[in-house]
Parts: sequence; C-alpha cells; structure tokens
Amino acid sequence: FTTVEGKGGYVSALKEGYIQAEVKASAAKRDMNIATRREILLGTNQYPNFSEKADKDITLDVVTRGAGAAKSNNPIVEPIEKYRGAQAFESLRFATETSGKTPKAFMLTFGNLAFCRARAQFASNFFAVAGFGVTDNTRFATIEEGVKAALEANADIVVACSSDDEYAQAVPEINKLLSGKAILVVAGEPACKADLEAQGINNFISVKSNVLDTLKQYQKQLGI
Repeated sequence: FTTVEGKGGYVSALKEGYIQAEVKASAAKRDMNIATRREILLGTNQYPNFSEKADKDITLDVVTRGAGAAKSNNPIVEPIEKYRGAQAFESLRFATETSGKTPKAFMLTFGNLAFCRARAQFASNFFAVAGFGVTDNTRFATIEEGVKAALEANADIVVACSSDDEYAQAVPEINKLLSGKAILVVAGEPACKADLEAQGINNFISVKSNVLDTLKQYQKQLGI
C-alpha cells in the first residue's frame, strides 16, 4: 500500500507497470507452488478423478478461459493477463485426452508391502493427473512376474514401487527385463539414486518432483 502511495497512487503505479509486475510475480510463485503440489487443487493436481473425461465439445480456449484473448491495439496501460491456477494442469490433461492416445502407467509392486502400496498409490495419482491410464497392483511375488504382467498389459510406463532398500538390486534387473519396451520410473528418491543413474536409470518421481514439468516430459516421450 505504501509503495503504491509513494508512486502517486494506484493509477500512476498501473501506468508505470508496477501493479502488472507484482501480479506477474505473484502468479509465477503460485504457479510453482501448484506445479510442485505445495498448493493442492483437489481433483486437479492431486487426487484426480481417474475416469473423468472432458465433454466432447470442450476446446482448448475453454480450458484456458481466455488466457490468450485478443488485446487492444492501443492499450492505455499494459494489460493484466487473465490467470487461473488450475489452467496448466487442465491443459496438460486436455492434451492427453485429445491426443488420440491413452498412455498406460503400470505399477510394478514388489517387496515390502507397506512401502510398495504407499508408493503405488502415490504414483497412480501422479500419472492420473495427466489423464494417463493407471493399472495398480497389490504386490507381485517376483519382479519377473511383474515385468511379464506389465509387458502383457502393453504398458507405456512401468513404475517400480517398493522400499529404498530393495531398489538397488531390483531396479537394474527390472530395467534389463524391460529391454527398453517401456519407460521405467522409480517411485521415490532412494539413497541408491546416483548408482541407478550411473546405470542409465534416470526417471524418478517423489514428493520433491515438479509434477507439471515431469508429466510434460513423459507426454513428450510418448508423442503427446
């Protein structure tokens, strides 16, 4: 308030571009919080409805709600862009739904039951945010059984879900068994991450992930 007053009032601050800059900074901060799920938008960036589909008459401009609307050729001041926090995630899911593809994310659960179930639930919600199909599983007796089931399901993404202790040995074996037939993702940030990366295993999702950027990356890999 005092800063605006010091600039001669709201109108002067608006003409100077100060108000617009503050709005942009606030929007950028909120964007990052939503992208990383520090701010939860229920049903959008967390706990999505897995089976929900957009109505067939919905178009991208409806999803973005005029964020790119036409501007005056001779504005008196710099316009303030329209903004909704959910826009980016809604556009992400809309891109999947209108791509003609339904990527399949398969939860390869094994080992410690508590860890594999918790991480499978986390990963299922993670990929459903982008409108990916999700196949959850209780727990496979062996990783060989899990990989076989994933390949038979024509999974595009296979998510290793277990405890950190079991990843060091199991994940390289899963990677070998998949033979590049699906994208291997590890649920969590295990202590052995650097060792796994040294073996060419580079996909990890966790509470530290930028959910939006990560899902866009997988969309790109899958041709969406």
